Amino acid sequence: MIQMLVTAPTLLAMIIAIVSGWLVVRISKKKLLLIAGFIAGTAGFLPFLADSFLLLFVSRILYGLALGLAMTLNTAVVAEFFDGDERTRMMGIQAASVGMSMVIITAVCGHLGAVNFKNSYYINLIGIAAMIIIALCLPETGTVKIHNHEKIEINKRVITISFIGLLEMMFLITFSTNIGMHISGALSGSTAVSGNLIAVYSAAQIVIGLLLGAITKITRKNTLPAAMLLFCAGGLLLLLFPSDLIVLMAGAMLCGFSQGIFIPAAMVEVSEAVSEASIAMASACLTCGVSVGQLISPPVLNSTANCIFGRTTTSNVFFIAVIGMFISVLFIIGMKRFQKEMH
Repeated sequence: MIQMLVTAPTLLAMIIAIVSGWLVVRISKKKLLLIAGFIAGTAGFLPFLADSFLLLFVSRILYGLALGLAMTLNTAVVAEFFDGDERTRMMGIQAASVGMSMVIITAVCGHLGAVNFKNSYYINLIGIAAMIIIALCLPETGTVKIHNHEKIEINKRVITISFIGLLEMMFLITFSTNIGMHISGALSGSTAVSGNLIAVYSAAQIVIGLLLGAITKITRKNTLPAAMLLFCAGGLLLLLFPSDLIVLMAGAMLCGFSQGIFIPAAMVEVSEAVSEASIAMASACLTCGVSVGQLISPPVLNSTANCIFGRTTTSNVFFIAVIGMFISVLFIIGMKRFQKEMH
């Protein structure tokens, strides 16, 4: 049941993300985001009121609803107001702001919960603050208009990028789920070291997100495989030098760069692959791919490590993740060459 507190809201978020792709033609994106902010603020605060697992579970379920709306509509809002290089730059800034918020919220929660853990639930009231800011600052553009015989639909390009997103997150999430147990030698068991590595990982996402516009001008159509190769390099460092703090920090930084580039760049690609009416749905598909990758990563990679090596260790999992990501890059390159030959 404890694991359901994590998986249930994620599963609901994926369903709501898909539904929101159709809702935008009936309810404006601003109104949907206002609803998401209200639900996140109130549902997140509910467990403060009583020590009840049922209340906590209901809170998490409702939170998944808000999460599904926010993840899809944030991309759709950026795509609505920005085009071309400006859209890429703003997607990077959006991703950086998410990373920065995570760092700040984690720190604030730590201080709030220092006296009583229930005080950390106060942080969820930021959802109400977000709702007020959206109401005051986000222009109302109405519902998405569907012209002539236009339909809300996705294409092969969106499906392909969503699948690549699944692969990216399935391998990349191994950093977050394994780094604390992976460090060895004199660093073994140090929560301070693992905390610092996660901080480097988060900071790298923020920095690279702010630079995304400049980076994509260099990598162009190879941005996604380039981001995936950054994880391969970072994962290899983590695998080979589990007791060297400097190298571990370099590995964490490269893994952070991978996520900080991949997610916003993929969002840009799916938004440009469909009509304006279908952007929310395309964003929802990518969100689902990324979420599924996160959910299936532990059982798939742990089982694979056990089958190949006879036991599941963090080193074995990182090895499989690096090899799997590299094979994924080769698959993408091969697919692009095949498409060129076909044309």
